[in-house]
Amino acid sequence: MEQFQLKPGSSLGIIAGGGQLPLLIAEAAGKLGYRVVAVAHKGETDRQIDKCCSEVKWLRLGQLNKLINFFKKRDVESVVFAGTITKTRIFFDIRPDFRALALWNQLEGHLDDRILRAVAGELEKEGLKVLPYTWLLSDLLFPRGILTRRAPSGQEERDIRFGLGLARQIGKLDIGQCLVVKDGTVLAVEAIEGTDETIRRGGRLGGEGSVVVKVYKPGQDIRFDLPATGVKTIETMIESGAKVLAAEAGRSLFFDRDQAVSLADRHGIAIVGVDPADTVQS
Repeated sequence: MEQFQLKPGSSLGIIAGGGQLPLLIAEAAGKLGYRVVAVAHKGETDRQIDKCCSEVKWLRLGQLNKLINFFKKRDVESVVFAGTITKTRIFFDIRPDFRALALWNQLEGHLDDRILRAVAGELEKEGLKVLPYTWLLSDLLFPRGILTRRAPSGQEERDIRFGLGLARQIGKLDIGQCLVVKDGTVLAVEAIEGTDETIRRGGRLGGEGSVVVKVYKPGQDIRFDLPATGVKTIETMIESGAKVLAAEAGRSLFFDRDQAVSLADRHGIAIVGVDPADTVQS
């Protein structure tokens, strides 16, 4: 994995969405001696971010000029994107300034990676280098192999391979990162609703015993939106009756791994980190 070395004592900017990822990045960067400043998003970012950073600017989604000016005035040269943004908010809770609106109107289709690449391009025009965050949190990467006491059955292994192939095709279109399958049948494909709702829909349609597959989208920019799994994912699987979770090793994040695996073990769920060549490791 590529490593980055910032100047000692330099400032790292975080463009923070929801979830624990921005908090973990701020903590890791602080331990390395960097001054951490963040732009947080109202209604998304955890308020604990204020305790993790030297300075935080709270903005509405779409206030691009204010975001850029905040970082530049604080001599930030490198930034990372971290955390989730509820995608449906683009329809009812966005406050785009003129710069963001112009950028939005230039895009042919408002797909995740396309939007993030465009925003990163605007930042880099202003001298702000956009880095991946994985160099700070490599221990969060999904490991390879079977992580739970229960291994997938023969049919579940076939469903994993089946789901991986299809999920990557869907990923090429930048639609989503998650697919729910059962007995060689697609139950649900992730779109704007996110992983948890996709798993729930798969459970409603297929009942107990489905397989959840999460992939790194082919051609995806590693600086943004890596697939992520955690305790909430396992809780949603329990609720919906899903029995297997498969994610690509080294290409997705696994939060609170020990707690999530323990919960999966108590409910007979198998968790597998597959390698990019599709092989289920035993």
